[in-house]
Amino acid sequence: MPLAVCATPIGNLEDVTLRVLRELREADLVLCEDTRRARLLLRRHGIAPPRLLSYHEHNEARRVAEILPRLKAGERVALVSDAGLPAISDPGARLVAAALDAGLPVTVLPGPSAVETALVASGYVGDRYQFLGYLPRGEKALTALWQELAGWPHAAVAFESPRRLPRTLASLARALPGRRVAVCRELTKTFEEVVRGSAAEVARRLIEPPKGEVTLVLAPGPAAEAGLDAALTAVRELVAAGVAKRHAAEIVSRLTRLPRNRLYRSQL
Repeated sequence: MPLAVCATPIGNLEDVTLRVLRELREADLVLCEDTRRARLLLRRHGIAPPRLLSYHEHNEARRVAEILPRLKAGERVALVSDAGLPAISDPGARLVAAALDAGLPVTVLPGPSAVETALVASGYVGDRYQFLGYLPRGEKALTALWQELAGWPHAAVAFESPRRLPRTLASLARALPGRRVAVCRELTKTFEEVVRGSAAEVARRLIEPPKGEVTLVLAPGPAAEAGLDAALTAVRELVAAGVAKRHAAEIVSRLTRLPRNRLYRSQL
């Protein structure tokens, strides 16, 4: 049987696929960051708990050595994290790589993603984005990251702890005060909140650590906006010359790195 990497809800326990529920119901063993969190999900969906085994950053190496022989013996093993897809800023990548290196099959059961949910909720979605994982903790490293993103023409998504969020926003406001950002908190939960505005505005609003999980989205940099007018003109000129709107938008997007959909929609 393949190792089944299962996406689990990022908040609302109803956000889980039928395929994941079937896998958890039929698994011989479920690896999970926190067995208590896994039991909550199983109880919510009426699944009698299979054998649960903790799998987190502090025991990952040891668990890999334990699990590979069981996979080779044909046991059905499911891997979950506390929320979202394992191996995306959560434990799991080491086990997946080890299984593949050993010639064992791995299947991924997709589902909820805080990255994509926040990106769409922010309003800054385009053809491309960059996922930054968890933001660095040091001020020097943060400043270097803001400098790197200053001219990035696409959205960027990052995770941050609520405790560090005010400091991070203050750092961003010093480096890029006018950059549009969205702080997405408690996504899919009862008290979901999305705070949007310039970095300076949002930093002033969130001076105390908020409650709950936080995902930060940065809008495309000003370099993208500066070149937008010229790109739109180029699309219009291609369309006037007889090029189909979609093809014209694709050509200009490839040359300018601006979102193709944005260029296309402007011609509708």
